[in-house]
Amino acid sequence: MNARPKKSFGQHFLHEKRYIERIVSSISPRDGDVVVEIGPGEGALTLPLLAAAKRMTAIELDTDLIPGLRERAAAVGELTVIHADVLKVDFTQLARDLGVEKLRIAGNLPYYISSPILFHCVDHAAAIADMHFMLQKEVVDRMAAEPGSKVYGRLSVMLQLACKVIPLFNVPPGAFRPPPKVDSAVVRLVPLTPDQLPKGDPAKIHAVVKAAFAMRRKTLSNTLKGLIDEATIRSLDIDPRARAETLSPGDFVRLAQTLASAG
Repeated sequence: MNARPKKSFGQHFLHEKRYIERIVSSISPRDGDVVVEIGPGEGALTLPLLAAAKRMTAIELDTDLIPGLRERAAAVGELTVIHADVLKVDFTQLARDLGVEKLRIAGNLPYYISSPILFHCVDHAAAIADMHFMLQKEVVDRMAAEPGSKVYGRLSVMLQLACKVIPLFNVPPGAFRPPPKVDSAVVRLVPLTPDQLPKGDPAKIHAVVKAAFAMRRKTLSNTLKGLIDEATIRSLDIDPRARAETLSPGDFVRLAQTLASAG
C-alpha cells in the first residue's frame, strides 16, 4: 500500500522503474559494501540496493514508513533502520559501529534541507567512500559550477574543496509521487584523498568563502574588509576589485592561508 507523502518532510517518492534502475546501476553496490541510505521512504531504492549489497542501513525520520519498509526488506536482505534526523547522525561513529573504514551513502534528499545534509556529510567525508544523491537540478548545477558561472557560489567552492563532484543525469518531475515543481538530478560525490585536500584551517577557509559570497555584487576588497586587506589580496595575484564568483576554489584556500598566518 502506498504511503501518503507528507509535505512537512518534503516527501516525493520515486516510482518510475527506469530511473530507479539507472540510479542503482550508477551506485553499483556489491556484496560486502556497507550502504547507508538517507530517507528510504517506501523503499524504491532500498530494495534493489539491498538485493545487491545483502546488508545495509537506512536512516528514516518518518515513523509511519518504518514498519512497511522493514516488512518489504525482510525477504531481500539484512536492513537496519535508524529512526533519526540525519543531521544528528554521526557517520564517522556509524562506520565504526558497522566495523568498516568507509560507508557508501545514497539517498533521495528532501530538497528543503539538501544543503545542510550535504555539508553534514562533508564533515564526515573521511569515513565515506562515495555519495550518490538525488537533488533539485538547480542545486546540482550549483554544486558542479565553475568560476565565472552565475550559479557558482559558496556551495560550489566548499563541496569542490572536499569532493569530486560528478553530475550523472536528470530526472523529470513525473518520476515522483507527487511530482515536484522542479527538475531533479543525480550526482556522485567522491571525497578527496588526504593528499588532495586543501592545506589550511577548514574554519578559516569557510570564513573567507562565506564572507566573499555574502554580497555577490561587491568586490573582494569590500566583502573581505576586516579579514584580509587589499595589499595582501594583491600579493596573491588576485585583483581586489574582482568578485568572489571569478575566483577558483584554490584561490580561496590561498586567501585563507594568509588569514591564518596573520592570525
